[in-house]
Amino acid sequence: MSIETKFARLGTDNAPGQEVRQDAGAVETVLRGERLEGVPVDFSHGDVDAHEPTPGAFEVFSAGVALGGKQAYTEYRGDIGIRETLAERLAGFTGAPLDARDGLIITPGTQGALFLAVASTVARGDKVAIVQPDYFANRKLVEFFEGEMLPVRLDYAGAEPGRSGLDLGQLEDAFRKGAKVFLFSNPNNPTGVVYSADEIARIAALAERHGATVIVDQLYSRMLYSGVTYTHLRAEPGTAGNVLTIMGPSKTESLSGYRLGAAFGPAEIIARMEKLQAIVSLRAAGYSQAVLRTWFDEPAGWMEERIRRHEAIRDDLVAILGGVDGAFVRTPEAGSYLFPRLPALGVPYDLFVKILREQAGVVVTPGTEFGPHSCDSVRLNFSQDRQAAIAAAERMAHLVARYRA
Repeated sequence: MSIETKFARLGTDNAPGQEVRQDAGAVETVLRGERLEGVPVDFSHGDVDAHEPTPGAFEVFSAGVALGGKQAYTEYRGDIGIRETLAERLAGFTGAPLDARDGLIITPGTQGALFLAVASTVARGDKVAIVQPDYFANRKLVEFFEGEMLPVRLDYAGAEPGRSGLDLGQLEDAFRKGAKVFLFSNPNNPTGVVYSADEIARIAALAERHGATVIVDQLYSRMLYSGVTYTHLRAEPGTAGNVLTIMGPSKTESLSGYRLGAAFGPAEIIARMEKLQAIVSLRAAGYSQAVLRTWFDEPAGWMEERIRRHEAIRDDLVAILGGVDGAFVRTPEAGSYLFPRLPALGVPYDLFVKILREQAGVVVTPGTEFGPHSCDSVRLNFSQDRQAAIAAAERMAHLVARYRA
């Protein structure tokens, strides 16, 4: 694969914040009716002004700055004192022991952790099982490192109650065909579905049987809605040597601006990740690392209130978009993403995404970012001001009706 092809496939035009660079010229030729007035809403990412970061985060950051060089120039894998604190908290949360020295690395965001994890486990020609739909960077990173993708279907629309809809038969087939790595997010990004205890147990058993490494992105595993239970893969029998878990405080806790993530699992993978991080970025920003002291240590009731507020927004948007004739919306069980499937339109779906931006001030992420079969879907991050999100969803529903086939 040529260097031009590798970088062309990364395609960042629809990444959060990048849509402003897109040409609106093609949109003007198909606009119907008047522009819809309202507060612009960017559903491509959460609004940290509407849902403020963890209380005390800035004060802890400032204290880190005050420490000067001691905090600025930590070990490449992160300050050992902070890692020891995190190891205890993450072990308690996930239900399995965690070695602070050899089994944990602090990274520049969970995106940084994902890059290091894939780079440390996938070489040219390696087969990698990838869920579709799933987080857009999974596919792009495997392609960039020239691995071979073996898709595994997530039938979130047709799943039985209480299940994600993962095609476990396809996953087993991928392992039989030689997949060395299985990469997925739980809760799933973009659909917000949570894998059942049985599905997690089957994933663990299959990976152990076939000697595969599993990388699981658990970024939203703290934001679970009413009645939802969560099973941590690393707590399953036989996973200590082959499961790498990625988490961070950027989304649920609105600390994205500090660029912090954590990866924990087998010592040999963490060691590779540290070697690469030493070349790519040296370390997670030293002063920012101090903010991790607030993670899992929020004021009493803070997380419960955050979940309650997001659940209310979720229900509002599901009612609005799920009420559109011909649309399908599965209610997210966790996280802050909604992945509605739109009805047939009289314009291409990728063009409709641009129409939403130009005619209604509503920014969404095209479904094709998450899988080639999701062209009729769009992703919305509903971690927004509630009233602004409701009004934006209503404008979106209005335009879907306007542009129906």
